[in-house]
Amino acid sequence: MRITGDTRQRIVTAATELFRRQGYAATGMKQIVSEAGAPYGSAYHFFPGGKAQLGEEVIRTSGAAYLELIGSLFADPDTDPAAATAAAFTGAAETLRELDFTDPCPIATVALEVASTHEGLRGATAEVFASWIEALAGFYAGTGMAADTARDTAGSVIALLEGSFMLARAAHDTTPVHTAARASAAIVRDALGSG
Repeated sequence: MRITGDTRQRIVTAATELFRRQGYAATGMKQIVSEAGAPYGSAYHFFPGGKAQLGEEVIRTSGAAYLELIGSLFADPDTDPAAATAAAFTGAAETLRELDFTDPCPIATVALEVASTHEGLRGATAEVFASWIEALAGFYAGTGMAADTARDTAGSVIALLEGSFMLARAAHDTTPVHTAARASAAIVRDALGSG
């Protein structure tokens, strides 16, 4: 069987889905390559560092996809930033419900599992979260918010989103995400009023 770039992408896609659904620790390389329909050796061909290297790739690839989503949700500088923030949470709540309360993103799942045990994966998740905060802070600053305030606000909004996902998943109820939507909009309005 010929190993191609398509095989690599199938492995990353399968790992992304499995990490999202069942977490990093509960996912083995055999399961990943089986889900990808790839020969076992191909995983180590593309990821000689094994599951950890693949995990970092999944985190960075997923992080980039969500970074694009942030860019599209907050693309219009004339949009009311508080309303745009609340709408992003509302959309996230709907996605969570559609996925039957499995985490729509493997990044937080992996971060919670390995933050104190695997420096490479911890570092990759930290880079992704920082890129999201930077992008969101750029949008807020573009609406007239002071740069430091924009960064603090963006960090608070990302923390509210991630925390509300965890509470919603535990409760099998989107109420925590909708509550966080209102809180995040209030934080944004307050930040705009302060400077």
